[in-house]
Amino acid sequence: MNQLMDTGRRAPAAAPPAAARLRRAITLFFALDGFVFAGWVVRIPAIKEQIHASAGALGLALLGVSVGSVATMLLTGKLCRRYGNHPVTVVTAALLSLSVALPALTHSALQLGLVLLLFGAAYGGLNVAFNAAAVDLAEAVRRPILPSFHAAFSAGGLAGAGLGGLLAPHLSPLWHLLLLAATGLVVTAYAGHVLLRTPRPATGHGAHHDGEDAIPVRGRVPVRRTRLLVTVYGLITLCTAYGEGALADWGSLHLSADLHTGPGAAAAGYAVFALMMTVSRMSGTWLLERLGDTPVLVAGGLLAAAGMLVAALSPQLWPVYLGYALTGLGLANVFPAAIGAAGALAGAQGVAVASALGYSGILLGPPSIGFLTEAYGLPRALTTIAALAVVAALLGGLVRYSRRRTAH
Repeated sequence: MNQLMDTGRRAPAAAPPAAARLRRAITLFFALDGFVFAGWVVRIPAIKEQIHASAGALGLALLGVSVGSVATMLLTGKLCRRYGNHPVTVVTAALLSLSVALPALTHSALQLGLVLLLFGAAYGGLNVAFNAAAVDLAEAVRRPILPSFHAAFSAGGLAGAGLGGLLAPHLSPLWHLLLLAATGLVVTAYAGHVLLRTPRPATGHGAHHDGEDAIPVRGRVPVRRTRLLVTVYGLITLCTAYGEGALADWGSLHLSADLHTGPGAAAAGYAVFALMMTVSRMSGTWLLERLGDTPVLVAGGLLAAAGMLVAALSPQLWPVYLGYALTGLGLANVFPAAIGAAGALAGAQGVAVASALGYSGILLGPPSIGFLTEAYGLPRALTTIAALAVVAALLGGLVRYSRRRTAH
């Protein structure tokens, strides 16, 4: 139906059975991605001991994941345009599952860095491919469903970290990572079969999340303006991914070093952030349908900025937990909303550009916080997360203005 709802927004089209099957399959790939990556992360300390690496050498080796991811994202966008999003999703998921076992076979920091380049390439390629597939499906069903996929990624990450914590005392890194590889291949075989055999539903004109024809459809916007808008959406993802990466590496340390908490209380800080990210993404589609993408981008950025200021500057434990929770709630849907808008404008290549900029933020966040900590202290360094969240909110308002000019 193309009737207008009472709010002035288009009523979402009913999802056909093929779309429902595709949504389940893509959801599995998102969850698998988070599960495998988190399972690898919890074994980093054991791998460090295995290869007898110093902290500096390990840090350089771990850069292989980020470098491999960012370097292959734009290439993956081109592969998706040539071969299709679904085949590239299946191939990169299989490569990710196979490559996660390789770190357990290394004996030096150099070897680890090289295999992590491959792991990062598969990880980055998969993120572009399944985000592009999710954007296509969202346009077909005329609903902003990307946050639900990213909620699956967050839930998979929580499950991977939790299971890894349980298995770490009992399994060597090799057997644990082999278990992850086997799980990944089984899930890829099942979800890949569904993805490749199910006909892709016809793409509609995209959901107009602001109650008007604000988001231009592919092909209706001048190429130069499309590139500019995609770049702006990419900068929004960079600003928010900077915060995610920085909190992942420094959030617990802030609690232990600056508030002098125990290891359990420190670890709980990041757990609160990650849990609220997951919960918020579960309601992301509902928020986007009722508020629109611009309010989600602007309000999310401002909420994250306020939360991070509280978390960074409060001398008490519970306000820091509250600040981490607000930061997670605010940042959760900004990334998927921006990725979805970039994909609606430019397809897989738009997703690739926005994703590459976003993962550059993850790459820049942790070392930037480290350098700033040496100069100004960790609490002040963490306020840069709030500053970039405000920038993301301002950019969200800017793209609304630009889209309105394009529509008129």
